[in-house]
Amino acid sequence: MSDTSQFLPAQHSGRPDTGHPWTRYVALGDSFTEGIGDPEPASPGGHRGWADRVAEELSIARPDFAYANLAIRGRLLQQIIDEQVEPCLALNPDLVTISAGGNDLIRPGGDPDALAATLDDAVARLASEGATVVLFNGPDTVSTVLSPLRGKVAIYNENLRTVAARHDAVIADMWSLRQLAGSQYWDEDRLHFSPLGHHTIATMVLDALNVGHSLEPLSPKPMPEKSWREARSEDLLWAREHLFPWVLRRLRHQSSGDGIAPKRPVPGPVFVPGQDV
Repeated sequence: MSDTSQFLPAQHSGRPDTGHPWTRYVALGDSFTEGIGDPEPASPGGHRGWADRVAEELSIARPDFAYANLAIRGRLLQQIIDEQVEPCLALNPDLVTISAGGNDLIRPGGDPDALAATLDDAVARLASEGATVVLFNGPDTVSTVLSPLRGKVAIYNENLRTVAARHDAVIADMWSLRQLAGSQYWDEDRLHFSPLGHHTIATMVLDALNVGHSLEPLSPKPMPEKSWREARSEDLLWAREHLFPWVLRRLRHQSSGDGIAPKRPVPGPVFVPGQDV
C-alpha cells in the first residue's frame, strides 16, 4: 500500500488555497505516470502515483474537477503518441501532462535528438487545442542503475526545454530534484519511484504549475551503512527478480503493459462522495 506517513512532519500546516483555472486534467505516459512503484489497492488500477496525487490536490478547490489517466506501463514514445494523444484531446482537457521517451532511451539505439523531434509534433498537437501542457524531463541518474544513460538523458532534457519553449509548455524539472539520488526515493526494482519519490515529484509538479497545495517536503531517515556482502546479496536478488525478467521480455518482444488498459480512461472526480479528503 502507498504509505508516506512515516515521513510526515509531526505538525501539519493545513490545506492552503489551491485555487487554479483547470477543471479537466488528462495524464499521458508510461509506467511513471501510471504510478508503478506506488501501490495502493484502493486506487483504480492498484497504483496511486504522482499524477493521482497532483489530481487530488487540484480537485480540492474545484468541485467540478475531473481527472483521467491514459498512461500504460512499458509504452514507447510512438506508442504513447499513437494510442493516447487523440483520445486525450477527445476528452477536452484544459490541463495535460505527458512524460514519454524514457523507455526508448534505455534501449540500445535510443536517440535523444530523434525522440525529442517526435515528441515535438505531439506537443504541438496537444497545445493546439488550448490546454496547458506539462512536459517532464528525466532525473539525474548519476547514482542509480541507469547511470550509464546520464549523458543521453541530459541531451534529451535540453531538447525538451526547446520543445517546451516552442509550444509555451511547462517543464516539470525532475533533473533539479537532487533528493532523487537517494535510494529511498526509488522502488525495489530500481527503475520506478517509491511512494516517497512519487510524493516528491507531485510536489514539484504543483510548484511548477504555481498552485498552492498541502504536500509537505518529506525527509527520510538516512539509510544504514551496508557491508560489501549485504550490497552484493541485494544486487544479486535485484538481478534475479527484476533485471533478468526485463531482459527476457525484450528478447521475447513482450511488454509489461501487454493486456493492460488505462486505469482512468474517462474523466471523473478524484474523491468519491463522502470520502475524507
